[in-house]
Amino acid sequence: MFRSLRVRNYRLYASGQLISLTGTWMQRVAQDWLVLELTNSGTALGIVTALQFGPVVLMGPWGGVLADRSDKRRLLLMTQTALSLVALLLGLLDVTGVVRYWHVLVLATVLGLISGIDTPARQSFVIEMVGKRDLTNAVAINSTIFNAGRILGPAIAGIMITAVGTGWAFVANGLSSVAVLTGLAMMRPAELFPAPPLARARGQLREGLRYVRARHDLVLTMVLVFVFGTFGLNFAITCALMAKQVFHRGASGYGLLSTALAVGACAGAILATRRSERPTPLFLLSTTVLFSVGEIAAGVMPTYVWTAIMLVPTGLAMLAVSTAANAHIQLGVAPTMRGRVMALYLACFMGGTPFGAPLIGWLAGAAGPRWGLIGGGLICLLSALALAMSVARRRGLHAADVAELVTTRVRAAA
Repeated sequence: MFRSLRVRNYRLYASGQLISLTGTWMQRVAQDWLVLELTNSGTALGIVTALQFGPVVLMGPWGGVLADRSDKRRLLLMTQTALSLVALLLGLLDVTGVVRYWHVLVLATVLGLISGIDTPARQSFVIEMVGKRDLTNAVAINSTIFNAGRILGPAIAGIMITAVGTGWAFVANGLSSVAVLTGLAMMRPAELFPAPPLARARGQLREGLRYVRARHDLVLTMVLVFVFGTFGLNFAITCALMAKQVFHRGASGYGLLSTALAVGACAGAILATRRSERPTPLFLLSTTVLFSVGEIAAGVMPTYVWTAIMLVPTGLAMLAVSTAANAHIQLGVAPTMRGRVMALYLACFMGGTPFGAPLIGWLAGAAGPRWGLIGGGLICLLSALALAMSVARRRGLHAADVAELVTTRVRAAA
């Protein structure tokens, strides 16, 4: 189940990531809560989220080209240092009591610009640490670590915000980056499996676009994760609004909802470590259906406790989708194209957030916080079914055949 951890370089990376991602999730909760304290507006929260993820659309494809051309370990040392400095600056503004909403907007944008370079390099660096044979396992372990941080981070942030305020959560995140920087610095470059470096040339970004466009399996996955990321994964907004406006809870109440989602996601990631083959498009579509149903159900639960309980299987399905999509992409592309393709994948996954986050925030404000969850789940469900019918037409199947296949897969995934 944890075979990738036998690799020394990956152990160093994974241990640093656990500490750093815990800090990252502390900052996400603190930033959301800070914005609500400053504005008490779901739309304002959606705008911050949009500015943080919007630059992925602009910078991500060039970040992918840079990742294919560069030593990814050295590139990550630079980007992780920059991310740490941004967190420390926001923490300093908050701790000294001078922070304003526009400060959060500016720093969220800077964070997004740096992430546009960092994320493609980080995603495509995994296979260089463990090799192709253990990639699926390493991706699943990464997801486990990510969601362990998602469990620990909000819980710690809820306590910290209540005790000393949001500012120190930002400072803690900035300091947590020391762990991942130390792990990267201690790696043995001779034990990596680097892809052949891409020589600088004109048209390399367009080459990546043509490569993806010619692959129906990659196009399907990217369309699916675009809808999934744009409309389904707005839990930072929906959970905060549910906790504050529906159930009248404080920061700790929001942290516990985020933790419930992360518990399910961590369980889904652990289950995914057993997968060794490339996930199929039908598996992706089936797990998206499960996720959509879970998100809708979480939106209609009558009490805080039942909402938290329903977020657990929703988190499990969420991780099944994202882990399978990541492995499906990475195991299906040429090594010299991996950085650019992963950048396009991540642009699809997170790039719709500038549109989806304000829309879901507006919907929650206009129709009630519950509709943030219900609306996102409905859009994901209808899109998954439409993509399933598209696959069916390409394979010459009838609607009844597709329904039977998806039902079988959903039952198996459940």
